[in-house]
Amino acid sequence: MDRQRSATTEIRGVDVAGPPDGRPIVFVHGAMFTRKMWGPQRDALADEYRVIAPDLPGHGERAGVSFDLESGIRVLDDVVDSLTDDGAILVGLSLGGYVITEYASRYPDKVDGLVIVGSSVNPVRGMNLLTRLTGAVARLATRSDRIEQLVQRLGRRWVRNRDLDPEHEREIIESGLFPREFGMPGPDLGGRNVRATLETYRGPVLVINGERDMIMRRGEREHALAGDADVIVLEGVGHVCNLHRPETFTRVVEQFVRRVDAPE
Repeated sequence: MDRQRSATTEIRGVDVAGPPDGRPIVFVHGAMFTRKMWGPQRDALADEYRVIAPDLPGHGERAGVSFDLESGIRVLDDVVDSLTDDGAILVGLSLGGYVITEYASRYPDKVDGLVIVGSSVNPVRGMNLLTRLTGAVARLATRSDRIEQLVQRLGRRWVRNRDLDPEHEREIIESGLFPREFGMPGPDLGGRNVRATLETYRGPVLVINGERDMIMRRGEREHALAGDADVIVLEGVGHVCNLHRPETFTRVVEQFVRRVDAPE
């Protein structure tokens, strides 16, 4: 296959690949990773699609400013406004899934479809407490440089244990891992009725989860009903399913895009 790496453009904190007139797909990463986690999807789709992947605040090129939901929304809005013409399909994993859900609720005319990955938990009631507690523990633990470095080492080992193209592996590792940001979304997301937010977006929605991602699959069907969405569960994989099974994940996303763009 003719790879598109040479055609990838880096605009401070944003990777852009593919034909300028291609259907825009914006990929939003999860906490701790950077835009480079989408390398397998970027290179597989860039022959036909305009693939755009920004860093969220607190990560990669935007590591100087800690994440909060409003700053994440602003980054995504800048990307959509400056790099797409008539709207985009948004794909978000974990934290990225919550960001794109909120964004689509606020700016539905800019969003042609949502792919929500590993983000089916609604952080209300009991999950509100768990979300806030997990965030607080993560923030406290990563104040220690030793713990932060340990998590980074474990993260790099996890990436190396995936069946990834060596260049994608290198990109992900060299772009850095940011464990201190793992706990930052807790105060913003805890108590937020994300499912009610999803109900306000009336465009096409797809929910993707890894079969083994048992926490994030809590309420999976209810979440899909809120967005009138289809659900696809990828067998034998966990939370970061785009790196566990990159080819399968990419194929599922592309099928959704084709369905969204099919003539009525």
